[in-house]
Amino acid sequence: MSETKNYVLVTAAYNEEAYIEKTIQSVIAQTALPLQWAIVSDGSTDRTDEIVLSYAARHPFIKLVRVQEEHARNFAAQVHAINLGCKSLQALNYQFIANLDSDISFGPAYFQQLMEKFDLDPSLGLAGGYIFEESNGKFVSRPTNREYSVAHAVQMFRRECFESVGGYRALPYGGPDWHAQVVVRMHGWGVKAFCDLSVNHHRPTGTADRWVRSMIRQGRMDYSLGSYPPFELFKLARRFPSKPYVLGSFVRLYGFLWGYCIREERPVSREFMQFLRSEQKNALRKLFRLGPAKQTLPKSIARRAEPVCTDEVPGGKPPAGHNA
Repeated sequence: MSETKNYVLVTAAYNEEAYIEKTIQSVIAQTALPLQWAIVSDGSTDRTDEIVLSYAARHPFIKLVRVQEEHARNFAAQVHAINLGCKSLQALNYQFIANLDSDISFGPAYFQQLMEKFDLDPSLGLAGGYIFEESNGKFVSRPTNREYSVAHAVQMFRRECFESVGGYRALPYGGPDWHAQVVVRMHGWGVKAFCDLSVNHHRPTGTADRWVRSMIRQGRMDYSLGSYPPFELFKLARRFPSKPYVLGSFVRLYGFLWGYCIREERPVSREFMQFLRSEQKNALRKLFRLGPAKQTLPKSIARRAEPVCTDEVPGGKPPAGHNA
């Protein structure tokens, strides 16, 4: 890089004693260290705080922020913790801000190389690496990694982009990363994940009962964000060959259709739905070689936006979950 770039990190952690040390060791080994790292302990009752404080004593850029008040354990809690961390960093002079999950690890040049990617593309507003998960004793690229979708675990924003979109939004069924990516593109910024930047994800997958609940929740998330129904059907059909195979698609479809059955109010704006569905329609038209649909953008945010692929494009296997 031609000049030193300052970046800050935010991590929301709840009872992460089994994994957070790997993440901390990855950050303190970086060739380009962060200006500050706010680790928000969201009422942890295990050794999470103790581990963080032990490293903070040796590395002054690490800052522990504690959430003391009682609150529900839901998807909104993580977003509120992240936003609290972001607020604690506002006064600092930085160019980039990244959300970092507390169960990942990466190489020592990760952030330096990622910021170099931003340098090469001034229109890039949100970027990150590819997620790798353990399989048969080794880490392999997650099958659902896609260049146009950055996992929540490693989302880094250009500061002016992050501030222009208003940061993360607390949503009832999760998906703040998906929502953020769409809003970033609505404001005309680019979104890209880089396959040459690998990030290891250490948390194992959940049990069968958790899997069913997760699929239903993801379907309700798709509904709540306004996913275009024909796109949703095609996307889920593309999931048939992926574990848990056909059943997983039908369970997620059940969650999606349930929102229509109860006429649940969506937490996103009409402009957001309009833009998301325009992207999804374009993806379908491109897949079937029908030519692009007309892009419709709210006039207030049509700064330099251009049609791009949506969060999940039917031309490939869609990402599982949106929260890395």
